[in-house]
Amino acid sequence: MTAGTVLASSFIVPLFMLVAALGQRTRERLSDLLPFAPLPALLAALVVPDGTIVVLPRSLLGITLSLDKPGAMLLGAASLLWIAGGIYARQMLQDAARAVRFAIWWLTTLSGSLGVFIAADMIGFYFFYTLVSLAAYGLVAYDETAATRRASTIYVALALLGEAFLLMAFVLLAAATPGNSLLISDAVAALRSSPWRDITMLLIVLGFGLKIGLVPLHVWMPLTYSAAPIPAAAVLSGAAVKAGVIGLIRFLPFDVSLAGWSEVLMVLGFVSAFYGVAIGLAQTNPKAVLAYSSVSQMGLLAAVLGMGLGSGSRAALLPVAFYAVHHMLAKGGLFLALGAAAARRGSALLVLVPTVVLALALAGLPFTGGQLAKMAIKDPLGDGVASVLAQISAIGSALLMLHFLYLFRAGIAEAPADRPSAAAVVAWLMMVFAALALPWFLFPTLDGASRADAFTLQELWGAAWPILIGGLLAALLWRWRTRLPRIPEGDVLFIAERCAPTVSRLGAAFERADGVLRQWPIASMCVALLVVLTALALAMPA
Repeated sequence: MTAGTVLASSFIVPLFMLVAALGQRTRERLSDLLPFAPLPALLAALVVPDGTIVVLPRSLLGITLSLDKPGAMLLGAASLLWIAGGIYARQMLQDAARAVRFAIWWLTTLSGSLGVFIAADMIGFYFFYTLVSLAAYGLVAYDETAATRRASTIYVALALLGEAFLLMAFVLLAAATPGNSLLISDAVAALRSSPWRDITMLLIVLGFGLKIGLVPLHVWMPLTYSAAPIPAAAVLSGAAVKAGVIGLIRFLPFDVSLAGWSEVLMVLGFVSAFYGVAIGLAQTNPKAVLAYSSVSQMGLLAAVLGMGLGSGSRAALLPVAFYAVHHMLAKGGLFLALGAAAARRGSALLVLVPTVVLALALAGLPFTGGQLAKMAIKDPLGDGVASVLAQISAIGSALLMLHFLYLFRAGIAEAPADRPSAAAVVAWLMMVFAALALPWFLFPTLDGASRADAFTLQELWGAAWPILIGGLLAALLWRWRTRLPRIPEGDVLFIAERCAPTVSRLGAAFERADGVLRQWPIASMCVALLVVLTALALAMPA
């Protein structure tokens, strides 16, 4: 079996399982196949050489695939999470009436989630991105309750908006690329001299920013993660959202300095990093807290990419991919921990202790992959304001994770309504081990990185003090926790929905006014003239 065959099997095998589900016997056993569908992608991440390029036949759209270091890291980690999630989902779907439908949506989302990491042309990338974005609707809407219907509707509406942004961006990229090439590398190289560079950049940032939850495009994230069943929330929060990360890595022109767009990404990133913490502290649902944590963490990654865009260097890409790998494994493990807590046998400490380690690892806990992730992005952030803001963000992450642990511990004390099987616990332990061990295995592959550096007193203290301050702040806030405002999941969307009747009434009033003006052409011209004169007056120098 050639390297190209292994690489292509990453997404072909899940799609082949979907085709096989047309048969009655396979359809009845489809949920049993979920843990095995990501295995070819895991094999590809392990054995396919860096720089491999494969052009598929026309029957498969002639898609070009490639694998580089960032893609291999994300592909391998995503495969592990999808395997663990598949084990949990297989148990959840036993005797479920909607098992086949959920499994079909699962395999479709899985194929897209893995495909975006290896797509090398715009057609392939858009195809896989559409699969991972739109098919996730079926995972969110599994329970068919009012909450899941609302969350899934909002999710798919914003997903379609993001798809529209990216489609327009890709059309502009293709139009500016010489030789009718559709390769991502050629399109990005031509972007720097494109007459539509700025509008293309705007569409790229909007499209992928929506996927990773940059504020104010984040509102789908807490609604979706809270409504989705635990295995779906785990893979969506960990793996699927990284389609936006790899999109920014692939489509932003890091070989040239774009100072203005660098600042845009940095501002959006750090605003999201702090906003996610602030709103997350006002949540009482642990799944919503994890969602706002993702808003914060993805914001930090956007800021790091912004720094890389400003320096005109690709040096930030591998550290960002490494950080995303750790976030993927840790966040997936934390969602699965919510299910494992219901299946505990004996002491609650058996679940609580690993969960504490995973949660604080997101803030950079010493001796964990989180510490290595923070070390990886240190150089791209530099020594200036961005570095200081990142350290403050780590304090916020520690505070938010301690809030999550409080809610998690309170949930353990409650009698579980549904006890997952031992297999679900195994899936959670698998992610705990991967989140703790895999970053240590991958860290030396970063340029100039050494495991020994993580054990120096300077690095250990640099990782520890934000968590200590976060703990101190948590203790201070403990006294006023009952006075903290309770902000609904979706925050600004909730406000918009509350304002909808007023907006509707205003819209009706404007329509009536427009109808009157249409019947009186002189009035229409007077209004238009008034607007023009006002604009001219404001534009004139004082």
